Amino acid sequence: MVTLKEIKIQFVLLISRQGKVRLTKWYSPYSQKERTKVIRELSGVILTRGPKLCNFVEWRGYKVVYKRYASLYFCMCIDQDDNELEILEIIHHFVEILDRYFGSVCELDLIFNFHKAYYILDELLIAGELQESSKKTVARLIAAQDSLVETAKEQASSISNIIAQATK
Repeated sequence: MVTLKEIKIQFVLLISRQGKVRLTKWYSPYSQKERTKVIRELSGVILTRGPKLCNFVEWRGYKVVYKRYASLYFCMCIDQDDNELEILEIIHHFVEILDRYFGSVCELDLIFNFHKAYYILDELLIAGELQESSKKTVARLIAAQDSLVETAKEQASSISNIIAQATK
């Protein structure tokens, strides 16, 4: 009987071609100083690689799997013996969900709606492991979250109006 090993992602980075960090998610403990060093190191390695080279880099006893979509590099760090192709699929899955949500996602969508991108990533990965593989389920959960946010905004607005009326 063959058992499948659960892939544990150490961290996720989204980096622009200019080296600006657009999203980070850490699933292993790193101090702020270590995080800064990791980002600087990996940005230097990944951004300088030629487009014809493979999308896997061995780094500090781990493997970093990355894929460029438009002006963003989506990077995930995994253990040395984990399956790189599965991580490429997870990256592509994340990008497809972002595309579906934002309608052809671009870097500006992630800059101005970073909280949505984090929420989508949190629906997809929990503790560095894939939790939801269905795009429809993730889309439904995100729509429910958006609905809750809108309801909360409307309630806050009506409470503000009531307070404003009462203090006149």
